[in-house]
Amino acid sequence: MAKTPISADSHITEPPNCYIDYIDPSFRERAPHVAKKEKFGDVYVIDGMEKTIPIGLVAAAGRDPKDLRWSGGKFDEMHRSGWDPAYRLADQDKDGVCAEIIYPSVGMVLCNHPDFDYKRACFTAYNRWLQEYCATAPNRLYGMAQITMASVEEGIEELRRAREMGFRGVMMPGNPQFADYDHPDYDPFYEAAVDLDVPLSFHILTSSSDQLGAQRGPRIGAFCSIIRGCQDIISMFIFGGVFQRHPGLKLVCVEADAGWAPHYMYRMDHAYKRHRYWLKCEELERLPSEYFKENVFMTFQDDWTAFRFRDSCNIRRLMWANDFPHSDATWPWSQEMLAEHTADMTEQERDWVLHDNVAELYGLTIV
Repeated sequence: MAKTPISADSHITEPPNCYIDYIDPSFRERAPHVAKKEKFGDVYVIDGMEKTIPIGLVAAAGRDPKDLRWSGGKFDEMHRSGWDPAYRLADQDKDGVCAEIIYPSVGMVLCNHPDFDYKRACFTAYNRWLQEYCATAPNRLYGMAQITMASVEEGIEELRRAREMGFRGVMMPGNPQFADYDHPDYDPFYEAAVDLDVPLSFHILTSSSDQLGAQRGPRIGAFCSIIRGCQDIISMFIFGGVFQRHPGLKLVCVEADAGWAPHYMYRMDHAYKRHRYWLKCEELERLPSEYFKENVFMTFQDDWTAFRFRDSCNIRRLMWANDFPHSDATWPWSQEMLAEHTADMTEQERDWVLHDNVAELYGLTIV
C-alpha cells in the first residue's frame, strides 16, 4: 500500500487505577474498579450499574473464535498495550498501522450511567489518564475525550477543555441529559464544535437503544441490531435539521459498519419524499442522502460491503479501523484482510479509506 493505514477506531482497556487515581477525591470510594468474581473472572464494577463488565471480550483480539468467552478473563492476561503505551507501538507495527484513533472500553458502558454527576467525574478522570497515555507517542496515539453533555453550556466547556488537552475529537454519550440532540437549544454547542473543528463521535453500545439484551430467537441475533443506536442518531441529525442549520458539523459513526449506508440513504430519501407531510420532520433544503454523504463519517472493520459499494457512498467519508484490542478486531491479520477487500480499488481509493480520510478529519500529519 502506498500509505500505511491508520485505524479510525481502536481502544484502550482502562487499567485498575484509571478511575481510582485520577477521579475527584469525593468520588474515589465509588470509582469504577476491577474485582475478582468467582463466576465471571476479573470484572470492572461500576457503582450504580447492575451489570459488571467481564474482562473476557474486552481484549480478545487475535483469539480463535472458538476461544471467545464472555467470562473467565483475567486482567493480567490482557494485551498489555491496551493500558501500557510502552507496548502499543509494537502492536501497531504487528498489524501494519501507523497510528490509531483511540476510544475507551469501560467508558462505553459509562455512557449509559443514569447519574450525570458520577459520569462527569468518571469521564474527567478518564480524560486525564488518556492524555498521559497518548503523550507517550503523540504522533501515533490520538485519544478521543469523553464528554458528559449534562447541559449545553457544560458541553461547550467540555469541548474547549478537550481541545486544550490536545484531543482531536470527542466521544459523545448516546443520550444527553435533557432534550434530545436535534433540539434547537443545542445549536450553540454545534456552533462551538464547528468553530473549534471538533468532530463528534457516536460509538455503538453507548445509546439506550442499542444494548445487547432483548431479541427474538438465539441471543446471537442481538449482535445484528447493535448498530441501530447510531442509525437513529444519524437520522435524527438529518430529519431534525441539525446538519441543515450547521453544514460544517462533522459526525462520526463509530464501529457500526458502513455497508448498510446506501440502502439507508435511499430509505431516508423515500420517507422524506413520500411521507414527510404526515410523518412530520423539518423541511429540508436538500435530500437526506445529501446530508448523510456530506456530514457523516463512518468507521468499519472487515465490512467488505462497505468497500464494494463505496461508489454509492461518499468515499471521502469512509474510514477503515481495526478495533484493537476488542473481540471484533481484525488485528493482527488486518493486512491480509485489506489486501483481499481492497483488491479492486485504485491506489487513490485505498489511500483515502485507509489513511487520508481520517488524517484530514483529525488534522494529522502522518506520512
